[in-house]
Amino acid sequence: MPPSTIAVILAAGKGTRMKSEQTKILHPVFFRPMIHHVLDAVRDTGVVQCAVIIGHQRSEVAMALASYQVTLVTQEEQLGTGHAVLCAEEVCRNHDEVLILCGDTPLLGATTLQKMISVHRSQGADLTLMTTIVDNPFGYGRIVKDAEGNIQAIVEEKDATAEQRQIREINAGVYLVEREFLFNALQEVGTDNAQGEVYLTDIVAQARRQKKRVQPFMHDRAIDVLGVNSRVELAQAQAALQQRRNRELMLGGVTLESPATIVVSADCTIGPDCHLQGNVRLSDGTILGRGCLIEAGCVLKRCRLGNGVTVGANSVLTNCRLDDNSQVEPLTLCNNK
Repeated sequence: MPPSTIAVILAAGKGTRMKSEQTKILHPVFFRPMIHHVLDAVRDTGVVQCAVIIGHQRSEVAMALASYQVTLVTQEEQLGTGHAVLCAEEVCRNHDEVLILCGDTPLLGATTLQKMISVHRSQGADLTLMTTIVDNPFGYGRIVKDAEGNIQAIVEEKDATAEQRQIREINAGVYLVEREFLFNALQEVGTDNAQGEVYLTDIVAQARRQKKRVQPFMHDRAIDVLGVNSRVELAQAQAALQQRRNRELMLGGVTLESPATIVVSADCTIGPDCHLQGNVRLSDGTILGRGCLIEAGCVLKRCRLGNGVTVGANSVLTNCRLDDNSQVEPLTLCNNK
């Protein structure tokens, strides 16, 4: 039998750099709260059990997660990432491995997680740590290695020396850890750092001291694994998901005249040989049959179009049903409630 794995998603923090009253993980990215993308990645990895650590705006977060089969664990005080994981110790008790992720990484894909799990198991690792390389590592934990390239520790920005701050390989915040080692190590981690918190990252140094096997897992696309910490990064994540979706549509036989300006939510179905002009937005389960033409500036929500339908420029349609070969004049406003 393969090892039993539980995912623990850290989602208790506020996210002060967002400059928002709303907790960070509930900010929408490509039509959905960013934590939904993380939960979907975990689900598609094949990991069935999942615990979400909540704290700030816990009631709102709980409501947003109501459609997911997850166990909610409350971190009453935000005393660091290590403390957050410790809060889930009882939930993890019957599992062999713990996959730890952050709730603010909407671009992290299931394929990447599956590869990481495979490497962890094939190498017989006690701890596998995802890393990536960035041009500007400011603010991230640096990966400190020995002369042989073995990971020795993760050093946070505020605790790093001038030399360590030059390191460009950083902690991506994704871990796969053998459960027994994880919680024993966290019990021993102190708060002797600039933040006075229990750092999850300190388990790496603990593993080295205990002669445990620490396995690096390098992911070469930094944007996929870095968290969203500001409105700028929120926009970057939105653009990346939009680009992925549009590429999928084009490879499926849909013409997009100006992909950077076209947004089609994941729950929409677009038939082959459809043609979308610039500044088109389709959402809320809209369905287009074959060979439809959606002219520039149109917005469609909860619409169902037959084959060969043309929607004139700058039309806004909601809850509309259009038969095959229908023609909608430009500037049409239709809202069938």
